[in-house]
Amino acid sequence: MFDQVVFAGGGNRCWWQAGFWDVIQPELNIRPRVIAGISAGAATACMLYTREADWVMRYYEHALRHNTRNAYWGNLLRGESVFPHYRIYRQALLDIYGEHFSNLKNAPEIRIGVSHMPRWLGARSAVAAGLIAYNIEKYVRKTLHPTLGRKLGFHPEFVTAQACESVEDLADLILQSSCTPPFTPVLRRNGRPVLDGGMVDNVPVDALDAAPGTVLVMVTRLYPRPQMFVVSHGVQQRVYVQPSAKVPISSWDYTSPRQMQHAYDLGRFDGERFLVRLPEVLGVAART
Repeated sequence: MFDQVVFAGGGNRCWWQAGFWDVIQPELNIRPRVIAGISAGAATACMLYTREADWVMRYYEHALRHNTRNAYWGNLLRGESVFPHYRIYRQALLDIYGEHFSNLKNAPEIRIGVSHMPRWLGARSAVAAGLIAYNIEKYVRKTLHPTLGRKLGFHPEFVTAQACESVEDLADLILQSSCTPPFTPVLRRNGRPVLDGGMVDNVPVDALDAAPGTVLVMVTRLYPRPQMFVVSHGVQQRVYVQPSAKVPISSWDYTSPRQMQHAYDLGRFDGERFLVRLPEVLGVAART
């Protein structure tokens, strides 16, 4: 049914996508040709073709069992990183994908987005400007597809998971797509600084092919829109779905791995409702 699929970013909230997908994919026999993802949305898409969600949740429970804080301010006195996220996340990506990395060769083409900084700004200024624009779009404008980042000069690049020659390359690409200081350092791709792909658009529909068909777009935040709605875009029908309630985990919370299960369970609940409502939603869209 869905020839192309979008996994929006959202950090830990993307566990909602995993639960949602695990319910609807077998029921609808979804075999997308293209997947577009940002940040943890891209990480989730890759996970779905390499590991079972339950295995990954158990992995994080073990990996985070001794991590009691999201910031270790005492590390400033030792010249060490205050935030543990980058170290933990990179090792997790290597461990999760490593054994089954070759499976991605037979997966859909997974397009992972990064944001290149404006050339007229230095790295520090671009980080500050990008984060301000991102938060204005998120908390003030609540825009589904933001525009401020592009107006500032940020521009996207999409690289496929299949273009990565090793699991280390894939981990680096996903970290570049997730680059959000201060939780991560400013990262570089081909020598150029990049930030989280969401600085341009956290819901990367621009990475889709302009082919006819029905597209599934899974967002992870709550927008002032219906939980399910359809947007016609040329010859495409884009079916957007958002969580039915706020996903019960923060994007960069590395102290509450058990909350991942709650986010996943909400996704499964919403997946069941989606299966019931999908014919009605598509029928309304076809008549309008």
